[in-house]
Amino acid sequence: MPVETEQTTAAVQSVALPAAKRGFKLPANWRNGAEAIVMPVAAVTVALALFGVFCTLQGANAFSVYAAINRAAFGSWYSFQNTLLRAAPLMLAALCTALPARLGYVVIGNEGALVVGGLGAVAAGLLVATWPPLLVLTAMAVTGMICGGLWIATVGALKYYRGVNETISSLLMNYIGIALLKYLVNGPMKDPSSLNKPSSYPIADENMLQPIPGTNIHWGLAYGIVACLIAWFLMEHTTFGFKAKVIGGNIRAARIAGLSVGAISLITCFLGGAAAGLAGMVEVAAVHGRANESLNAFYGYSSILVAFVARQHGFATILVATLLGGILASGGILQRNFQLPDATILVFQGLVFLVILFSDSLYGKFRIFQEQKA
Repeated sequence: MPVETEQTTAAVQSVALPAAKRGFKLPANWRNGAEAIVMPVAAVTVALALFGVFCTLQGANAFSVYAAINRAAFGSWYSFQNTLLRAAPLMLAALCTALPARLGYVVIGNEGALVVGGLGAVAAGLLVATWPPLLVLTAMAVTGMICGGLWIATVGALKYYRGVNETISSLLMNYIGIALLKYLVNGPMKDPSSLNKPSSYPIADENMLQPIPGTNIHWGLAYGIVACLIAWFLMEHTTFGFKAKVIGGNIRAARIAGLSVGAISLITCFLGGAAAGLAGMVEVAAVHGRANESLNAFYGYSSILVAFVARQHGFATILVATLLGGILASGGILQRNFQLPDATILVFQGLVFLVILFSDSLYGKFRIFQEQKA
């Protein structure tokens, strides 16, 4: 038989082969993106099912709970504004975990960086209180970012120069930051008039971060969106982001290639901490008006979950932070309408976190997302 005839016969047989036997494969250029979307969505779906079981065991109808969460988070413009108010600090603080993750670091010092950034912002706002409002806010933002950035850069330095585990050190730095907050608002920064709830001296009303016109949403939301987009562009479309990925993939190869591993690591950690510090500034300048224990509102801890669900992707962080912000906004209605425990939302966050961590072990295991073999 001629060679051309044999090749034609083989081609026809391959086309005629049943699809079930060949197995369905996604196009190569869709594979990674599809997996990055499908896996987190599937993980959150499983977490929702487990949360429904928890609610049922507590005597509440799971579907009624889901409906209540949807109404409280997205059911009206007023509800959606509350959601966005909570999403703003989550977007910023999530970058504290997302950016160092490109280096292979698991940093969870978001709460400490947020608190320290808020303290620095208050100190700057009080120090330059006589300046024009725009300059005061700028000084608060810059100081908050520097404080938060140096806080997490310290974690990066301990990791790079001394080999200290970044997860443990950043967790302990949270406790140090919270202890520093309590010390300062009960001591050197205390306003004598704040009796029942020790606080710093207040920031003048004209120096507060104002709402976006026509809404109840402060400009911190814009800060969060812009910061996430900048982080996305930096890590996905610049040589700096590529260098960070190389370091995270193989630090030995990065050194052989001549990359400044130490400098890139410290800068990346600084940028992540600066974003969390800006979140602290936003909470002080737009919500509390002063530093007190309310600054430790656990946004930093919740933002760790945002970073993991978003797979450390800047654009996805915006969407996930909005979703989690809505869930946080629904905590009160679950307690009032269904007599569920006050920590119900924390249970849901914990379930999502556990399922997301488990799903990490499944990446690349499903045939539909694997490379086609000849």
